[in-house]
Amino acid sequence: MEAKSSTQDDYNQVRQDLQELREDLAKLTRSVSEGQKSNISNLRDEIRRESREALDQVRQRGDEALHRAKDAGDKAFQDVEHKIEERPFLSIILMFLAGILVGKLLDR
Repeated sequence: MEAKSSTQDDYNQVRQDLQELREDLAKLTRSVSEGQKSNISNLRDEIRRESREALDQVRQRGDEALHRAKDAGDKAFQDVEHKIEERPFLSIILMFLAGILVGKLLDR
């Protein structure tokens, strides 16, 4: 009878160990799942932050390029204005000839 009791105790111990193993595996699975969710959340936040930084850099470079183009346009306009003021008669003749040329090109 003692052998049967020992076997029964061993069987119960194995069942208890298996139950504890299942519970530990469930806890481990939950822990890994939560860790992955946290990692994904952190990665998403990092991607958003880097995207904003990249967008800010592009916007800043675009603004700088726009200011440079505006400054160059203003300078060119002032240069043309200055040249017209220096030689008004020559400017009138050049504009007249340019008008004739454009007119001939549009007649075709």
